[in-house]
Amino acid sequence: MRKRKPSPRRKSEKTAEQPRDRLAEIRAEIRDVQQQIETKRRDGRAIRTAKDFESLERAIAALTNQLAALLVAEAAQAALDDSENRRQARSFAQGAGHTIKDQGRRDVTLRTACGPIVVRATYFSRNCDRGKSGKGMYPLLLLWGVHDRCTAAIASEVSKLVAMLGSLEEVEQVLSDRGQPLDLKTIRAIAYRFAMRARAAQRGGNLNWGESVAGRRVALSTDGGRIRIRTTKRGPKTAKGRNRYRTDWREPKLLIIYVVDEKGQMDRDFLAVIDGTLGGPDAIFKLMEFYLRELQITTADAILFVADGARWIWNRVGALLRRLGVKPEQVSELVDFYHAVEHLGKIAALQSRWTASERQAWIGRQRRHLLKGKVEEVQAAIDTACGSRPGKALRRERDYFKRNVGKGRMDYARVAGLKLPIGSGAIESAIRRVVNLRLKGPSIYWHKTSAEAVLLLRSYYKAGRWNQLERQALTNNVGIAA
Repeated sequence: MRKRKPSPRRKSEKTAEQPRDRLAEIRAEIRDVQQQIETKRRDGRAIRTAKDFESLERAIAALTNQLAALLVAEAAQAALDDSENRRQARSFAQGAGHTIKDQGRRDVTLRTACGPIVVRATYFSRNCDRGKSGKGMYPLLLLWGVHDRCTAAIASEVSKLVAMLGSLEEVEQVLSDRGQPLDLKTIRAIAYRFAMRARAAQRGGNLNWGESVAGRRVALSTDGGRIRIRTTKRGPKTAKGRNRYRTDWREPKLLIIYVVDEKGQMDRDFLAVIDGTLGGPDAIFKLMEFYLRELQITTADAILFVADGARWIWNRVGALLRRLGVKPEQVSELVDFYHAVEHLGKIAALQSRWTASERQAWIGRQRRHLLKGKVEEVQAAIDTACGSRPGKALRRERDYFKRNVGKGRMDYARVAGLKLPIGSGAIESAIRRVVNLRLKGPSIYWHKTSAEAVLLLRSYYKAGRWNQLERQALTNNVGIAA
């Protein structure tokens, strides 16, 4: 049987695909929305009721927001198509730390303050990762401060809401009411990575605030709050397959740096510096040293370090000031007056033979002596009250006064005469506003990294320094894909 020759395969005619013109598509969408707006404008329907007014307002807002997003998309796409910008993107990609290649242009959905937009941008990655998501970068978007597919404006707005409101659920609700719906996972990722980038820029010494405390009187303070940190337990999971965890109390430590005016009040013309960390005493003092160097603390006219009597604070103050090169005559150290009075109350409470009125009279007398600078008389009265063989509690209180009086930290008359604060109310208030009203509450547990992020965001927000934090977060990082 003769074999039939295979018929030659018909060669498919390949038609060259035209590159997609995203800019033209955006401009067509703009014209369409403009037409809708013009139609709405010419609509002669009269407003009769509050419901009519509300529906008109919402319809116009939706159209104008859509137009605003498209205008942003048009400007972005035109810049992405610019030859000079594309050359800059290639140059930027070459410094990524490993060899990455141009993988062509891809559609990217960006979140903006006006709403989501779609642009076509050049994607760079290693050849082996070309088909994997999250393994490459859009260099030009990174240069524009676009991280996690979010523009700088929307990342800052979401992060500020996380700092401002009481929970992520509240942030989700506010954004939904504004017509910018985001789920909890996305909100958390945007805010925490915003904080991470800001802290990374800070560690790199990239503050550049351009501020100085030259010729001013500066007050420094630090203290700790309390929050619960969630840590995963070892061992078997629950019946539902979840990790078991512990919720131990931890002490986030905060710092505050502020300027005092001639009346002894906080100078409102200089924004206070507030920050915090869960890293422990050494970490908070390292953070304080960083800020004091940025503010050129050696040029200050006078420096007051005021805090409670905690040893973790005072054991590190001297070393901090020496590292900064501050002259001893510039500095006054002071134990918070109201904490000192509290310790007087503890001594009086331990006097079992005294009546309630005798205790109050003794406390009031020693309080007046402290304010008048008669610390020797106060110490003598404490020694008399404690007796020759005091118990452990009385001995601890007596040593508290001996230690701080001996170091000159209870000279309240001199410090008050200089019109400087004798209390640490500023840091107590900061702990309440930053920690207690945002991170502490019934059944509120934090992962450590999450708590660190919210501490940073909340501290800068409450200090009124959000613009500085925003600039820090915009610092470009080649290693992070947009």
